[in-house]
Amino acid sequence: MKAEEIKILLEENFPQKSFEVVENASPQGIVVPAESLVAVMDFLHTNNKLYFDMLSCITGLDNGPEAGNMEVIYNLYSVPNDIHLMIKVILQRDDLKVDSLVEIWKTADWQEREVYDMYGIHFNNHPDLRRILMPADWEGFPLRKDYEEQTYYRGMKVKY
Repeated sequence: MKAEEIKILLEENFPQKSFEVVENASPQGIVVPAESLVAVMDFLHTNNKLYFDMLSCITGLDNGPEAGNMEVIYNLYSVPNDIHLMIKVILQRDDLKVDSLVEIWKTADWQEREVYDMYGIHFNNHPDLRRILMPADWEGFPLRKDYEEQTYYRGMKVKY
């Protein structure tokens, strides 16, 4: 099943929402409004035609301060139907919040923590949202394009 066909299914089941196909990605993807993420992902997980039973990866993407937004990208896979799909949520830099998917896929737990740790994107209702890769006292989010590099030398923080 192609992304365009999945988009049509989403539009039929979420008539008040708009979805956009991302064709220049592999796998093809769909842009989903942030406020609809949990409902859409639950639909993709439970719908018999789709049954995306695997959340393969969650990552962030910083489009830079000039663009004013960041993205959370989810890669889904349906084992029984052999379908790959990317779901993208676009967030404004001044409101980097999206709902957690831990209740749908348990693997979202650590993946959301990694995105939080590297990009500073907050996942609402996450059961344990805290740093997972960086030290607990680390300041900033290393994969943001406006990040000021810092390091530790013999336990002391050094800024470049």
